[in-house]
Amino acid sequence: MEGKKLYVGNLDYSVTKDELSELFAEFGEVVEVTIIDGKGFGFVEMSEPAEAENAMSELNGKDLKGRSMKVDEARPKRDNRRNFRK
Repeated sequence: MEGKKLYVGNLDYSVTKDELSELFAEFGEVVEVTIIDGKGFGFVEMSEPAEAENAMSELNGKDLKGRSMKVDEARPKRDNRRNFRK
């Protein structure tokens, strides 16, 4: 695993940044937590790749507020701009 940023999906809409931060802090230092409002997913950035790897393996599939979390390495942003011919 190269990155330290994790994708966290299948979240209940009531999950807060603080709750995710506290959960992931069990595995190391949490640098940043972002939740995408109304989408049921977010991102957690850890300070070290090994911490992120450990959190991913331990928390993927774990129940949080009645939903089974999907935790995976975050992919780089895609460029969604389309090339139009003139």
